[in-house]
Amino acid sequence: MAVRDPVQAYVGLGANLGDPVATLRRALTDLQALPGLGLLRVSAWYGSAPVDATGPDYVNAVAEISTTLSAPALLAALLHQEQRAGRERPYPNAPRTLDLDLLLFGAGRICSAALTVPHPRMWARAFVLVPLAQLRPDLVPDACLAAVRSQVIWRVGPPGPTSMDVINTQAG
Repeated sequence: MAVRDPVQAYVGLGANLGDPVATLRRALTDLQALPGLGLLRVSAWYGSAPVDATGPDYVNAVAEISTTLSAPALLAALLHQEQRAGRERPYPNAPRTLDLDLLLFGAGRICSAALTVPHPRMWARAFVLVPLAQLRPDLVPDACLAAVRSQVIWRVGPPGPTSMDVINTQAG
């Protein structure tokens, strides 16, 4: 069986139930343990209010990974990790113990019933674009950052919630 060349991908992480910081730490540990996946870098963690939903505030981050998995296999592994963390989907935008989104998969564009890459809502979410730009500013157009300027997010770490200084994306 041929081994595919590694692909650089980006995964959005979020949680707003239980202990979100502990959940994200565990999710990163679990990501590192996945065969065919290497964790390269992780953005700072940012807090945000739920979008189009109610519930506690989220803690969010973006992880840069290298993987030999296909995009569908990576998505399946992420969904399995969500299930292991107790993720339920009782209704759209329900609060989450863990949310893992495949944001980008190399330069690939995928549009299937199960997977869309780039993630279809990432360009409208400050809690995705700001941490992604922290890792790879070249992947986030200035116009996209300008479009989410009014969304308020705040930096919460890592490690752990050390600062609750509100960062309005207008300020940078």
